Amino acid sequence: MERQHARTLWYDRPKYVFMEFCVEDSTDVSVLIEDHRIVFSCRNGDGVELYNEIEFYAKVNSKDSQDKRSGRSITCFVRKWKEKVAWPRLTKEDIKPVWLSVDFDNWRDWEGDEEVELTQVEHYAELLNKVSTKRPPPAMDDLDKRLRKFVPGRSPYSCPAFLPSRVSRALETAMAFLCQRDSYAREFTTTVVSCSPAELQTDASGGKKEVLSGFQVVLEDTLLFPEGGGQPDDRGTINDISVLRVTRRGAQADHFTQTPLSPGSQVQVRVDWERRFDHMQQHSGQHLITAVADHLFGLKTTSWELGRLRSVIELDSPSVTSEQVAAIEQSVNQKIRDRLPVSVRELSLDDPEVEQVRGRGLPDDHAGPIRVVTIEGVDSNMCCGTHVSNLSDLQVIKILGTEKGKKNKSNLIFVAGNRVLKWMERSHGSEKALTTLLKCGAEDHVEAVKKLQSATKLLQKNNLNLLRDLAVHTAHSLRSSPDWGSVVTLHRKEGDSEFMNIIANEIGSEETLLFLTVGDEKGAGLFLLAGPAEAVETLGPRVAEVLEGKGAGKKGRFQGKATKMSRRAEAQALLQDYASTQSAEE
Repeated sequence: MERQHARTLWYDRPKYVFMEFCVEDSTDVSVLIEDHRIVFSCRNGDGVELYNEIEFYAKVNSKDSQDKRSGRSITCFVRKWKEKVAWPRLTKEDIKPVWLSVDFDNWRDWEGDEEVELTQVEHYAELLNKVSTKRPPPAMDDLDKRLRKFVPGRSPYSCPAFLPSRVSRALETAMAFLCQRDSYAREFTTTVVSCSPAELQTDASGGKKEVLSGFQVVLEDTLLFPEGGGQPDDRGTINDISVLRVTRRGAQADHFTQTPLSPGSQVQVRVDWERRFDHMQQHSGQHLITAVADHLFGLKTTSWELGRLRSVIELDSPSVTSEQVAAIEQSVNQKIRDRLPVSVRELSLDDPEVEQVRGRGLPDDHAGPIRVVTIEGVDSNMCCGTHVSNLSDLQVIKILGTEKGKKNKSNLIFVAGNRVLKWMERSHGSEKALTTLLKCGAEDHVEAVKKLQSATKLLQKNNLNLLRDLAVHTAHSLRSSPDWGSVVTLHRKEGDSEFMNIIANEIGSEETLLFLTVGDEKGAGLFLLAGPAEAVETLGPRVAEVLEGKGAGKKGRFQGKATKMSRRAEAQALLQDYASTQSAEE
């Protein structure tokens, strides 16, 4: 039988790096710790040979490192060569093997933690020596007390290495939430484990962020899916209290509510089914499109996003032809009509089948078995999300098109299931509205819009010519006006920056301060100040400040936007005072 990898947990401390090879009933154990690598091998209880070789992120002191064996695992304490230097990963190369995970239950801030670390090393080693002695398993009613004695600060359920095998397997299975074990479940009863104060940052109106005060609630199990794998989190209620966000933290899910819940109390959890089923349809649709695109044309999926109205699959190709899109769409919808079943299995990390399953790696804090989602005869893929049980539940998939992605990639845009119906409803509504406005049938909409665009461009061109003529006439009128002096002002409700610049060009005087404004007399608008370069450079920012606007300028012109045109008189007085002062000095 081919040798396999042992599931490995690790975490970083100021002086040590801790590794735990999780193997039950190990035999023929060999641990070789060198300054730059560790080589581990053994056989498990079934006689399967396990082998792990890890090149360390940094150099270690192999002479001051040790390993301890128990009936559930082999733990290694590796002394860092450079203490108090954090390791962002265990391996030299920036890779994420499926069998290697971060032990977040023991990964915490270093501050003031050196004594705790040394105590933990001694306690851990002493404990392992005790556990290695054969003795009867503890009674279940005393399990909680015994577990809490193992490692300070560690969750008693986080590592199966110290648990009786029947409890370990039960807890390992429980690491898949109910929402993953039964995506069609809509409500269930569970128990509150903890409730602690927390804050949630949300998007408010106007693009601003809003911080909500509330509580992070942890349940024994959850029906609400935490965001992950490209899929957004569920919404729902706990005892009719709205859950505003669900996030995963290791093997548990945090539920944000604005009302506290009592630890130990039983609660009723309900999922927002419309949102859940929509996510199931889009996520299973993505798996199907990804598999078909790869099978037909070798187009690999590099990422995907489940959006609010549409979903996007990023393909590792600079372009996708319309013929390829049509073939993919036809194939996926045929498989939906074939009513192919979709199943979910759980594999252990050391299962050789894991190597054959499609996937882009596991998160560092992955815990428990690996979930594999299989579309019969089409695809098997590692995934944590919620899925339909049969492709017929997808109803239909519509590929809306493709667009250029980043770094020589293409984005394929699609909708599935109920979203197709909503898309059709929106499209039909727009079609009806256009029929009324354009006064023609849907088949003539494009041609009618083209005619309107041509007519609009012609009108805009004519209007621009008239505006230019008006600007030239206005400039000549100002120049010949008896009010011509050191400061000349003009305001028009209609106009733009080009209108003002044409006037300034036509006047072309460098001795006069020309102050032009366009827009609502009591609201916002545009302004331009032209004249002697030194004067404009001095007065421009001050005019913008008076009008409560912003602007910039060079070579005798300063122009910008104003929010308070009602203060034009103040700006004009400022210019008059400057001109008077200059005249007096001369």
